[in-house]
Amino acid sequence: MKKIGFLSFGHWTPSPQSQTRSAGDALLQSIDLAVAAEELGADGAYFRVHHFARQLASPFPLLAAVGAKTSHIEIGTAVIDMRYENPLYMAEDAGAADLIAGGRLQLGISRGSPEQVIDGWRYFGYQPAEGQSDADMGRRHTEVLLDVLRGVGFAQPNPRPMFANPPGLLRLEPHAEGLRERIWWGASSNATAVWAAKLGMNLQSSTLKDDETGEPFHVQQAAQIRAFRAAWAEAGHAREPRVSVSRSIFALIDDRDRLYFGRGEQEEDQLGFIDAKTRAIFGRSYAGEPDALIEQLKGDEAIAEADTLLLTVPNQLGVAYNAHAIEAILTHVAPALGWR
Repeated sequence: MKKIGFLSFGHWTPSPQSQTRSAGDALLQSIDLAVAAEELGADGAYFRVHHFARQLASPFPLLAAVGAKTSHIEIGTAVIDMRYENPLYMAEDAGAADLIAGGRLQLGISRGSPEQVIDGWRYFGYQPAEGQSDADMGRRHTEVLLDVLRGVGFAQPNPRPMFANPPGLLRLEPHAEGLRERIWWGASSNATAVWAAKLGMNLQSSTLKDDETGEPFHVQQAAQIRAFRAAWAEAGHAREPRVSVSRSIFALIDDRDRLYFGRGEQEEDQLGFIDAKTRAIFGRSYAGEPDALIEQLKGDEAIAEADTLLLTVPNQLGVAYNAHAIEAILTHVAPALGWR
């Protein structure tokens, strides 16, 4: 059995060919798709965060709205770029969204990927400390977030407050019990996956990874997951960790599916550079008639290792089509693979 959810980047463009032509469309359709996915029996609604782009950006109003409109589906991000975040303010926003959703928030974070502008986090008022990189800064923000999410008081109370305080040092409010254990780290390298395990974060691994061995993407990703689990066991955490992978998977069951995804594009891994020094491998997409698709997916080692699968959706094709694409996987593919 696996948890199966969707992952949306929330792209929008004013083009007549797009069903999502404004930021408002992207937000409202994201809520509608989460509601539809819950009705179909999917397990999660996840959203990607990008700044300075025609995509989803500030996630917490969206997560709170989805939480208010649904009742049991997991609600999450994959991922929030921590270079841009004030971790204390983020803890308050995340706590509020989690309480609105009744404890269903699964918060995916990372040091971020290349963005639309140069050093975009500087416009948000952040810069690395002397001798540190922007990645170091993102990880430092993460450590602060994890610390305050424990709900332990750390702030000295005013001796003459406007309102009465509880005794002792004060913590951030609202505090969402258990959210600290529902933080996920989006790791592109094996080393950061191990780092996340040591800190007690779950692992999110996407369709992009540092090319560390030259092996096929799914083989490298499976090795990353095993390294994460080994580090988790060595750290001695009491609970079992969770691991998600994301994939573009489309079952071709009608003429629309064949028109959109039946051309055999991106059936092989791709190589590229995410910065001047880092060569990355990008995982293939899967599209085929259900029987053929099932056979292809049986060979994906990383999906087999993960407990959660996030289906990336082409959100500009509209809510109805994306609900159809999710339902096709849940109905025609997942049972044959033992995911349901």
